[in-house]
Parts: sequence; structure tokens; C-alpha cells
Amino acid sequence: MEKLARKQVQALTPYLSARRIGGTGDVWLNANESPFNNEYKTDFARLNRYSECQPKALIEAYAAYAGVNPEQTLTTRGADEGIELLIRAFCEPNEDAILYCPPTYGMYSISAETIGVDRKVVPLTDEWQLDLESIKQSLDNVKLVFVCSPNNPTGNLVKREDIISLLEMTKDRAIVVMDEAYIDFCPEASTVDLLEQYPNLAILRTLSKAFALAGLRCGFTLANQSIIDVLLKVIAPYPVPVPVAEIAQQALSEAGLARAKYQVLDLSANRAYLQAGLSVIPQLTIFEGWGNYLLVKFPDGDALFKAAWNSGIILRNSPIEDCVRISIGNREECEKTLGFIRNYYS
Repeated sequence: MEKLARKQVQALTPYLSARRIGGTGDVWLNANESPFNNEYKTDFARLNRYSECQPKALIEAYAAYAGVNPEQTLTTRGADEGIELLIRAFCEPNEDAILYCPPTYGMYSISAETIGVDRKVVPLTDEWQLDLESIKQSLDNVKLVFVCSPNNPTGNLVKREDIISLLEMTKDRAIVVMDEAYIDFCPEASTVDLLEQYPNLAILRTLSKAFALAGLRCGFTLANQSIIDVLLKVIAPYPVPVPVAEIAQQALSEAGLARAKYQVLDLSANRAYLQAGLSVIPQLTIFEGWGNYLLVKFPDGDALFKAAWNSGIILRNSPIEDCVRISIGNREECEKTLGFIRNYYS
């Protein structure tokens, strides 16, 4: 049966998500999930009826939170579906290309490869910023440029002036897709205010991180109406299950937003605690992080990752040599992880 698959799919290596990698333990800091397990109530009514394609109350709630108009808002099954929709809607297979800048999130590449769209790679600079000159030289046939800020796995913010330069560079040529999955931890760095000026900007958002709803699979694409209208042509007829819409609306209520804000502050404090504790270990390099994770360089990252794994502390290896990404958990999880690393190097 595998031989019946498209050639691109036969050759495809699937994205190794945290769940696919597996592991057994009691400290899970590998998927940038929230440690908070908030309670929601739904009566599971109307399950005999299809959901709305774009539930009005949900769209209005997230648009108000993000500071955009409802017409500029599309809800999807996580931000991952937003990535796929943009590629399917704007890229001709075997003709067009996307461009992305590693080290960064792996699903940009995999989504394009699955659809048969070419991939152009312009690595970030040594400071993990955009190499604008190299991007400019690589824009032929490029329809989408993906930029993640805060970037996964490095944790840094991309310079705002460079994002504006990229938007100017790609005017009437390509769409710049800003992946803001972690922007709720540093909302002042959002590019949402640039939508008014740049019709070639699209922004990916999610409830998975700061809202502690990774299992809900609810994301959003923010863009001007001309882009949203194109995406509505290719999205599935009923992408948002009724319970998902109801829970997401509760998370975006006044009480839900207040809770999310408090939990973001708590995680940011834990990130600072973990960063300070790790920084006194002389063998390590800790990179500044703006999301709910830290990237740490160890003398032998793979050995540390395996030792933690064997001790029930599940972290995330990164594609950067000797670097391990550590999600920010609750204080107890951070203390246990810090204690393990201290003992490992003592």
C-alpha cells in the first residue's frame, strides 16, 4: 500500500512531535505545554448537528483579545492547520516555494513537502536574526516566508525593524507569516499592529501555550480580509468541534483571560528562576527566552538529555548542537530539573 502513496509522501520523514518520541517519567518538560490543568464545563449539547465553520462568538472573542476585527480572524485546528492552509491556498505544487529560517519550527518544511511545494532555506544569523540580504536573493518563486518570534527552539525575539524590512521587501510578491505561538508571554512584541499597513502579513496564534489548552487544538490566523477570504475557500467545512468552540470561548471570557494572565506571570517567574539557577553552573550556556521554555547548551547535550530521560525528566533535544530545550513547568518541576542538572555536573 505504501507504493500507492505520492512520491513526496513516500520519502517524507514525519515531524517527531513530543508525543511521537514518547518517554516515561513524572516531569514532562518537552512539549512547551502549560503545567496548569484548568477545569471547563460543557453540556455536550447539539452534538447531533454540525458545528459552524467559523463560530461567530469564538471569532468575536479572539478578535477582541487580539485587537483585530472579526473579519481578520480565522480559527483552525491549532496553528498547524493555519500553516497548512496558507501553503495549500497560496502555493502551486511543483511551482512555488516557501522560505523559512532554521533553526525554527519543523512543521513549515513538512507541510510544504507533504503538499509538493518547494522549500528554500535561509539560516538565521549567528545571533539568530534574519539574514535579510540572503532572503532577498532567495525570493524567486517564493509565496510564503515563515518567521517565528519568539522563535522555537531558540526562544529569542526577531528584531521588529527586520520584520518591517522583510514586509517591505516582499510587498506584492509574498506573504510574511509571523508565527506568534508564544507571543502571549511577551505581547508587546506582537506584529498585530502592522496588519493595517501591510496586506501581505499573516499571523499564527494558538491557545495551546499561555491558555493551557494544548489538548483542545484551537488556533487562529490573523490577516487582512483578502487573505482570510482565500483561506475560507480551502478550509474544511466543519473545522471546529462544538465542545472546542465552547471551551475556547470560556478561556477567552473575562475570567478566563484573567486566569491566563496570572498563569503567564507565574510561568515567567519560573522561567526566571530556572534561568538564574542554571546560570551559576559554569559548564552551561543559557540563552535568553521569551516564551515558556529555555534553550540551554551543555558540554554534551545528548548525554544530558539521555540521563534526564532515564531519570524520568523528559526534555527536548534540539537540532542545535549540544542544545536542549526545557519547557517551563510548575515550580516543583523546575526545582526537580534544576536539582538533577546540578547533581549531574557536580
